[in-house]
Amino acid sequence: METMPESYESTNTHSSSNFGCTHYRRRCKIIAPCCNEVFDCRHCHNEAKNSDEIKPDCRHDIPRHEVKKIICTLCDTEQDVQQNCINCGVCLGKYFCGTCKFFDDDISKQQYHCDECGICRTGGSDNFFHCKKCGCCYSVEIKEGHNCVERAMHHNCPICFEYLFDTLREISVLTCGHTIHFECVKEMEKHHRYSCPVCSKSICDMSSVWKNLDEMVCRI
Repeated sequence: METMPESYESTNTHSSSNFGCTHYRRRCKIIAPCCNEVFDCRHCHNEAKNSDEIKPDCRHDIPRHEVKKIICTLCDTEQDVQQNCINCGVCLGKYFCGTCKFFDDDISKQQYHCDECGICRTGGSDNFFHCKKCGCCYSVEIKEGHNCVERAMHHNCPICFEYLFDTLREISVLTCGHTIHFECVKEMEKHHRYSCPVCSKSICDMSSVWKNLDEMVCRI
């Protein structure tokens, strides 16, 4: 994570709550290199370009690392990607990643850039480790005991089919090593589904259930 420049306190005279979008608080917009249009952030671009109103052959996601130009929201100055506006001097985002071209004023998310993932993540670098086989950052709480699955996060959620690697939603790593959205797991449980939708292994301790079934069978 890049440190804040010393000039931040003196230039940050405008509240970030008045700027940005529903995804991020920031004081700049990006110029999408794929279509040369202006958006508040890459998610705003992807939502607009992948809506049902857009023809299938025109739908696309923004290549985040290829963003070259941004526009300051305060003074409307177009410029290269950087943390402070070259014209009015305002800080465009307290957290800034020059690799991902990412700005965000809400640093309570504890953003950090993972070189091996190649993208920025949230939660604090001290709380996560990168598993080379799984190809993603996981909580240090499962570092010693998780089951590795080759590129476990580089696929769609088996329930909602959203791509997991860069999703904004919370992820659950099942005991078998496969990954799925946390809310999708909860939805499965509501329908009494307790097995991994990929490999069919139990997603929780089912020993008491199997014991009860065995006892029922024995009584028949």
